[in-house]
Amino acid sequence: MAEITLGVVADSHIPERMQHIPEGALTCFRSARVSAILHAGDMSHPRVLDQFEQIAPVIAVRGNRDIWTRAGRKLPLYEVMEFGGISIGLTHGHGGLWEYLWEKMLYYTVGFSLTRYLHKLPIKFPKDVSVIVFGHTHRIANEWMDGRLLFNPGSLGPAYYSPAGAAVGLLHIRSGSVSAEVVPVDALFDQSASV
Repeated sequence: MAEITLGVVADSHIPERMQHIPEGALTCFRSARVSAILHAGDMSHPRVLDQFEQIAPVIAVRGNRDIWTRAGRKLPLYEVMEFGGISIGLTHGHGGLWEYLWEKMLYYTVGFSLTRYLHKLPIKFPKDVSVIVFGHTHRIANEWMDGRLLFNPGSLGPAYYSPAGAAVGLLHIRSGSVSAEVVPVDALFDQSASV
C-alpha cells in the first residue's frame, strides 16, 4: 500500500499576526506531495485556505479567531475523516465559546496546562478515531495517549511558545500505521532561498 502524506497546519493568524503564509510552509507541503492539508483553525482569513488549496484539498475547522469572517463561522468545530484506513479527528481545541472562556479563566488563575488539553480532546471524538489533530495552544504536541496519536504542529503564525519558530506538520500513513513529524518552516525557507 502506498504511503499517504497529509499536511497539517494550525494557527496561521493571517493578517493579524503576519501578512502571508511563510514560503517554507508551502515548500514543505509541495515537496512532501501531500494528499490533503488539514488546517486546525485560527486561519483568521479565508484566503489562507485558498492558498493551501492550490497545493492540495484542504479540510479545515473553526478556531476561536475564525468567528470574525462569514467563511470562518461556517466551518465546523470538529471534523472526522479517514485516510488509508486511519480515522482522524480534527479540531482547533478551544471547544467553543464557553469552554474557551473557562480555559482562559484557568489560564489566568492557575496557569496553562497542555495536559488539560490532551485529556479533554479524546472525549470529543468517537473511540475509533486513531489520530487527533489540534491547534490553539501554539505548542507542539506529538504523543500517543491511550492508543491515540495527539498531534499539534505548533503555530504557523509567530510561534512565541516554541524555540523552533513557525512550523507545520506531516502525517505519514502507511499499511495501517501512522506517524507525525513537525517541520520548522523558517529553516526550509532559508534553504530554498539559498538554492
